[in-house]
Amino acid sequence: MPDHVHLVLLPLADSEGMFSISEIMQGIKSTSAHRINKLLGRKGIVWQQESFDHVLRVEEGIAEKVNYIINNPVRAGLAERSEQYPWLWYPSLTRA
Repeated sequence: MPDHVHLVLLPLADSEGMFSISEIMQGIKSTSAHRINKLLGRKGIVWQQESFDHVLRVEEGIAEKVNYIINNPVRAGLAERSEQYPWLWYPSLTRA
């Protein structure tokens, strides 16, 4: 999406325990911001401070949430089919 990112992930653990959502997001935002700024030849803030993190629980219907994310580019009018959206990655999604 042009103005936000959806992620579904399963946190890994190290010898000290599970990584928190804030640790994971900090790593993703920091690494991607450095790469984006380098690519664009600039410095500065890329990501907003606030994120709307949500821990999915089994009873919430994870498949329903994943389907929402996959179909988001279609609902936003960015693609006719989700498979056509170049920034969507889903392991079992077959590209046309």
